[in-house]
Amino acid sequence: MSRTTGSSGPKTLAAIHEAGLQLIYAKGFEAMSLRELAARVGLQPGSLYNHIATKQALLFDLINNHMVRLHERVAAELEGITDPTQRLKAFTAFHLTYHIERKREVFIGSAELRSLEPKNRKRIVALRRDYEDILADILQAGVKASQFKVGDIRVSTYAILAMLTGICTWYDPKGRVSRAELIAAHTRLVLQGVEN
Repeated sequence: MSRTTGSSGPKTLAAIHEAGLQLIYAKGFEAMSLRELAARVGLQPGSLYNHIATKQALLFDLINNHMVRLHERVAAELEGITDPTQRLKAFTAFHLTYHIERKREVFIGSAELRSLEPKNRKRIVALRRDYEDILADILQAGVKASQFKVGDIRVSTYAILAMLTGICTWYDPKGRVSRAELIAAHTRLVLQGVEN
């Protein structure tokens, strides 16, 4: 790929991030080389360092950007919704939609967590815990309002997230069940698991 004439720093960084997502998703972080990444975006290998500090920094940026976007979007989806049941429905629909639409980011954020250096891993794990807490708080509020019956909030949180996130591994946009139907089915399953 040849570099776009007059491309700006932000445009080139965005291209590096997109190529990084493609390569890491296809090959894994360890197997991806910076030489291959540079070739994908039409740069000399040494020129990559004008945009990223290290291969590790690229991985952290990709996963961190994914987590920050996840937090921003779920906050927007839940804004103004106070009823626990409605919040749980909105959270479920959001989580499924986001994870269908950003399959690569979700996969890398999970599978390549092991490839992060300890300091970077700690920061991402904290962001993941904050996201989990959003669902845990919804469940807790539902219990308090006598809408939900949940024995262990944290275990239920992990179970729901595992079920919802699993859609990334098998969802097929050309499949026989539409996205809306899948969201409705998952929402029923989640509510059946917690309703009082």
